[in-house]
Amino acid sequence: MGFQICFIVIFFLACSRGIGSQLLIQPEQIHLSYGERPNEMVVTWVTGNSTSLTVVEYGRRRLTQRALGNHTIFTDGGELRRSMFIHRVKITGLQPQTSYEYHVGSPAEGWSAIYSFRTVPEGVNWSPRFAIYGDMGNSNPQSLTRLQEETQRGAFDAIIHVGDIAYDMDSDNARVGDEFMRQIESVAAYIPYMTCPGNHERAYNFSNYRNRFTMPGGDGTGMYYSWNVGPAHIVSFSTEVYYYYTTDGAAKRQYEWLEADLIEANKAENRALRPWIITTAHRPMYCSDSGEPDLCSTILNFVRVGSKVYPKSLETLFYNYGVDLQFYGHNHNYERIWPVYNFKVCNGSREYPYTNPKAPVHIITGSAGCFEKHGSFLKNRLPWSAFRDSDYGFSRMTIHNNTHLYLEQVSDDKNGTVVDKMWLKKDRHGAGTFDCLW
Repeated sequence: MGFQICFIVIFFLACSRGIGSQLLIQPEQIHLSYGERPNEMVVTWVTGNSTSLTVVEYGRRRLTQRALGNHTIFTDGGELRRSMFIHRVKITGLQPQTSYEYHVGSPAEGWSAIYSFRTVPEGVNWSPRFAIYGDMGNSNPQSLTRLQEETQRGAFDAIIHVGDIAYDMDSDNARVGDEFMRQIESVAAYIPYMTCPGNHERAYNFSNYRNRFTMPGGDGTGMYYSWNVGPAHIVSFSTEVYYYYTTDGAAKRQYEWLEADLIEANKAENRALRPWIITTAHRPMYCSDSGEPDLCSTILNFVRVGSKVYPKSLETLFYNYGVDLQFYGHNHNYERIWPVYNFKVCNGSREYPYTNPKAPVHIITGSAGCFEKHGSFLKNRLPWSAFRDSDYGFSRMTIHNNTHLYLEQVSDDKNGTVVDKMWLKKDRHGAGTFDCLW
C-alpha cells in the first residue's frame, strides 16, 4: 500500500510540473507564423519533456522533406513552476503559392497529426486576406468556431491577434495558456497566427507570451516586429511599454526601432513595392468605450502622446511616416474611427471620407469573446467615432491592390452577418502625404 501511494504522488507531481498530459513527449499546441522571407514558414509546438530531435517532416503530397530545429525550456512563474519544452523549426526554400502537408515531432518519440499550409504567391501583386481581432480567451471564445470554419474553408491567409490572448496564459499555473493554444490549433496549425502583446500578457514580465509565440525579427521576443505580405508592410508593437515598463528604457528602444523601421519602409523603392503600411497593437489611441474614459477621450493617452518617462508621440510618428491604417483591441467591442490626427477629424471629403484621407484610420476590434463579456460605449458619441458595435465578432481585411483595401466586421451574435464595411482608397502613400493641419 505504501508503494502504491508513493507511486500516485510521484505521478501527480510529474503531471503537475509538465504540460498536464500523461504522454509528455507528444507534440501539442502546434501553430504557424511567418518567417522573415516569403519562402519561409515557422512551426512552433510544445512537449512536456525533452525529445531527441526537433523535426518537421513536410512535402507537397508526401512527407519527403525534413527541417530540423531546436527546443528551449520555459518555466512558468507560477507557484508550481511548471516547465515545458518549446520547439521551433524554420522551414526555408518553400515554393510560392504551394500547398504543403506536415507533421512535427521526432523519430524516437513520435509525431503529431498531419496538418497543411499554403505559401504566399510570388511577388507583391496579390491580395492578402486576414482575420483580425483581440481579446479572445480560453473561456467564452465565442468567435472561435466561426474562425475555425472559415479558416478550414480557405478564407484567410493569416490571422492577427491584437493582444489579450487566452485570458490569461499564466492563469492556473499556465494551464489556461496550454488549453488556449490547444483550442486555436485547428486555426493556427493551418495559417500563420501573428500576435502582439496586451495587458493580460503582463505576468512574469510577459514570459508566457515571449516564449509561446515565434514572431519574425524585431526585438526577438515578439514584443515588436514587422513583416511584409503582398503590397503591405505590417508593423506590430507593444502599447504595454507605457504602462508596465516605465524605467528600463523599453519605450525608448521600441520608439527608436519603430522609427528606423518606418524610415526603411518609406524608402522610395520599398514604398513603391508595398505602399500600404499597417500597424497592430493592443490599447487604442482613439475610442469611445465607457469603461476607460481617460484612455478614450483625454490627452492623457500614453500610447498617443507618450509618457513622462518617454514623452515622444507615436501618433505624430505614424502621421509623419504615412501609416495608413492602425488596428487595436483592448475595448471589448468594435469601433471604426474617422481619419483623425491630434483630435481633429480629417476625412478625405464629406461624401468619401475614406478616399485619400488626410490622416491615418484607426480600427478597434476587441470583441472576439472572453470571460469579461461585452464592452459598452459612452452615451455621447465622440467626434472621431464613425461606427460602433458591441456584438461578439471579428474583422476581415482584404488588401486588394496598391490603392484599394476592404474591411468588414462580422457579428457572431448575428450568425455571421456583416455589420459594418469600409473601402479605404488611396492614390498615393508615403511620408509627408497627410494634410490634417488646416
